[in-house]
Amino acid sequence: MKTLDGKPPIVIAHRGASGELPEHTLAAYQLAIEQGADFIEPDLVVTKEGVLIARHESNLINTTNVAELPEFAHRRQTKIVNGLVQQGFFAEDFTLAEIKTLRARMAQDFRPQEFNDLYEIPTLEEIIALVKQVETDTAKKIGIYPETKHPTYFLQQGYDISQKLIDTLVHEGFTEPKRVFIQSFEVGNLKALKNRIMPAFGVNLPLIQLLNALGVNLDGSLQEVKPDDFVVSGDRRTYADLRTPDGLKEIATYADGIGPWKRMIRSVHVVDVNADGIVNDADKTLTAPTSLVEDAHAVGLLVHPYTFRNEARYLAKDYNNNPEAEYRDFIELGVDGYFTDFPGTGDRVRHLMTNVL
Repeated sequence: MKTLDGKPPIVIAHRGASGELPEHTLAAYQLAIEQGADFIEPDLVVTKEGVLIARHESNLINTTNVAELPEFAHRRQTKIVNGLVQQGFFAEDFTLAEIKTLRARMAQDFRPQEFNDLYEIPTLEEIIALVKQVETDTAKKIGIYPETKHPTYFLQQGYDISQKLIDTLVHEGFTEPKRVFIQSFEVGNLKALKNRIMPAFGVNLPLIQLLNALGVNLDGSLQEVKPDDFVVSGDRRTYADLRTPDGLKEIATYADGIGPWKRMIRSVHVVDVNADGIVNDADKTLTAPTSLVEDAHAVGLLVHPYTFRNEARYLAKDYNNNPEAEYRDFIELGVDGYFTDFPGTGDRVRHLMTNVL
């Protein structure tokens, strides 16, 4: 394997088995584990009293039934989250007891809808309890890969989400470095975790710097953006600067790896093939790989790209509607793991590639 340690890549269940069940539910995490995931990924936001719960965004409107519950109609409001105006219902305005009355929904209308309104919103403690129970039942040690969502935004609301994460992991006795990765799209909170928060508890967990972009231009170049804390602090650098050789050297001083959008490793030329005015990945042709994997490995950083999905709309034309081809491509490029909505597919291809290579 061309991975940093020569071992097969890890399979990270992106929001659980989120291609099949409503994301960030215990059922989605359980299914992901059964399908072969090594790590399950809870995105973390906070309730009014500061309890960490698993939601991809603070805004609950797209992934729960909150908008249909008349008792919460007065909670609808407009907020600016990381510079973007959003209207909806926000987790930090609800107590945990209120959150527990909500039910999760599949956010994408092209994915199964029959499991909507069946599952609660889990806390981080409940997710850890699930993983511990799996270990008791099967002796299999599953890891968790939490993301601190919007740390600067939440800090402005009075919540130090990074501190709360470490508090919870320590309280639950889940601090084995091989079973936890902590990820963030921001830089400042990862540095705080590395230099201040974790040392105070004698904890040393691997950190992953996520790298983002708005999209792909027609020529395959990326639409670059800044980390949200850089916007607030006035730092002029974008994620493009962070993934240069010098930027990666800086990341290596506080993190153990990067989580790049997969288009930073292999981009696409954009063509509206069927002239329908709608451009998705099926209208895109792969470009040559960048040197990002090699550059990151050169400074000792792991590379865990996101997000791999089975649906044809997410697959570049070159893969001929075969999601396994995309995994094979990136495994051959040397990635150390991948975030996937379909961990069963990711696990199957990993095993097949392990036997081939």
